[in-house]
Amino acid sequence: MTTQRSTFAKLQRERAKKAKAAAKREKRFDRGEDTDGIEIEGGEETVEAPRNEYRAEDTIQQLEDLHKRFEAGTISYERFEETKLELFSRLTID
Repeated sequence: MTTQRSTFAKLQRERAKKAKAAAKREKRFDRGEDTDGIEIEGGEETVEAPRNEYRAEDTIQQLEDLHKRFEAGTISYERFEETKLELFSRLTID
């Protein structure tokens, strides 16, 4: 029995995901941000925020602001989720 190939739609999603990651990486580079927190696993980029550079109070305030903007409808759900995950990754659990 043969294995089923990936669908064309899946291949398109994977290519779009890689293109988005490359654009994001280039944008960060252009802004002059430090890229030490970026790790590549299995060909995909994973962003690890340096946890010792962020204060918990500031991160919580940013989360509150993010929720307010989402409830007001000024940002999309996808952007909300992406930013929320990034902010959560900054918090440390003691």
